[in-house]
Amino acid sequence: MTDPSPPRAPSPACGHAAVDATATAGRAGMRRARRRDRRVYLTSHPVLFALLAATRRRPAVRLGGTVLAHSRAGYLDGLLRVPLDRTAEGTTGGAAGRLTGGGLLFDQEGDDHRSSRRGLADALSADGVEKLRPIWTRLLAERIAPLAAGHPINLVDVAADLAGTTTATMLNLDVSGRDLAAAARDAAAAGAREHLPGPRRPGTRRAAAAAAAHLNDVISAGHGGAPDRREDDSGLAAMLAVAAINTTVAALPRAAAWCADAGFWPYAETDLDALVTELLRATTPTPLLPRVAAASGTIAGCPVHAGDRLILIARHAVDAHRTDPDPVGPAPPQVAQLVFGAGPHACPGARLARVQMADTLAALAPYRPKVISARPDRRSALPGWSSLILAPTR
Repeated sequence: MTDPSPPRAPSPACGHAAVDATATAGRAGMRRARRRDRRVYLTSHPVLFALLAATRRRPAVRLGGTVLAHSRAGYLDGLLRVPLDRTAEGTTGGAAGRLTGGGLLFDQEGDDHRSSRRGLADALSADGVEKLRPIWTRLLAERIAPLAAGHPINLVDVAADLAGTTTATMLNLDVSGRDLAAAARDAAAAGAREHLPGPRRPGTRRAAAAAAAHLNDVISAGHGGAPDRREDDSGLAAMLAVAAINTTVAALPRAAAWCADAGFWPYAETDLDALVTELLRATTPTPLLPRVAAASGTIAGCPVHAGDRLILIARHAVDAHRTDPDPVGPAPPQVAQLVFGAGPHACPGARLARVQMADTLAALAPYRPKVISARPDRRSALPGWSSLILAPTR
């Protein structure tokens, strides 16, 4: 039986051999976890992440009309100090416009922007999250019950069911959570290539339009096809579904794999907040943000011109590429929080993401599950697993 307390250095009385064995096992687990997690990047977008790795030693790099912001200062410059074209092609805002018929969620300006964000903040407030919490805790109890009987589970399927059902409830949709999750994941995957630098495959735009239309059809059916339903309400629902479902399906399985490989399960019982903070920082579910500059500015000393494409690399801003998750010594809050953006561009779903991850890891921890198999998702919008099979060790 595994000791429920977090791994600690043995006392001197244990002898040098025991100390060395424990340290070696810990280092091996971290290497295994790091190698496994790296596969999601190398499989999903190998060319892009090879480019990022080759240029990351410089705070900001210009490649033709694209500026890559690697440093924390550059990331913040791109979010807060360079005027942005919020509807440009190849940006999150541009994709939102196509998905919602012009009803943007996160990229509006002026009163509309503030009003939309206030409404969303209310829905995702502490009270709002607590109202939703019984939905996913009941589902978690049902979906991970096979572990208690010694059977494996596919955590990607569990995460998709959890995310889709929670989002459907939040949006008051009468639709299967699995159907909503499938449509939102397809819409994000089909549109992801338009966010990234480089040539697009033939038919990419048509595929993205078809997937977006299907998601909107699912949402419309969930509303009962009500003819008086406002178009911007449907657009808001579509954007929320894409954001909430895809980040959850990417984040939860990757976090669980880290816990299994690195021996972090005991921390889910003793230092859950620190564990969640570090796993969100290390996995950075949305590793980069595509933007377009609306006017001249500077990113980490690199001049930016109107029309330049900006790739703001959140993963590098929080040092996820250099430092492993450390629940004992977590990164400062002002650093870890950058995985959710900053200022007016901060993700309003941060609280929901943290609580869902905490509840999922806490539910899994008693079984000390190990990874039986893991298959990276080659087509997902965000780096993640298409299948992650966990089996209990208790």
